[in-house]
Amino acid sequence: MKTLKVYAIVLIASVFITYNAFSQEKNTRPPKERYLLQSKKGTVTAINKETREVTLMGPKGDLVTIKASDAVKRFDQIAAGDIITFEYWEHMTVEFRAPTAEEIAEPYKVVDRGGKTPEGVDPGAVVGQLVKAVCTIEVLNRPNMMATVMGPRGNYLTIEMEDKELIKELHIGQVVIISYAEAIAVSLEKAGAAKK
Repeated sequence: MKTLKVYAIVLIASVFITYNAFSQEKNTRPPKERYLLQSKKGTVTAINKETREVTLMGPKGDLVTIKASDAVKRFDQIAAGDIITFEYWEHMTVEFRAPTAEEIAEPYKVVDRGGKTPEGVDPGAVVGQLVKAVCTIEVLNRPNMMATVMGPRGNYLTIEMEDKELIKELHIGQVVIISYAEAIAVSLEKAGAAKK
């Protein structure tokens, strides 16, 4: 009888271990990475003159917080409600996993002071410091293939998705780890004021 109990315990343990290994493997998704120059038009929804950060809403409701580089002139003339056109470089890697204890303790971490450009991209391209942040998915716009995340400092970023299967698997409130070169505007031009 003891032998039967031991076999039962071993069988249950091996099923549990196999199930855990399978579920971890199934839920592990390789990171997604991209690097591109964005050209957009948007309405200023918030502006921080001290940090030179501007939050903009695009025509589809997509949000992005960018930092104006020192090359951007007349920054002080931009105000909430203004419609502006802007260009910025974007580089990011998204990891679909739970944050580590270290990442929870420090959800926003500068990992490199100066952005690096990969082969084939103009070495003079303006990118900000490389940052690793624990972010939360706030909005999923599946028809338009967009996901909006909020970073630990309250900044928003709408990511245009390409993988139709991936966007189906994501959910509101899901935590993702994003490593990115902070968006630095290489141009900001006032196109008008939003209609009231």
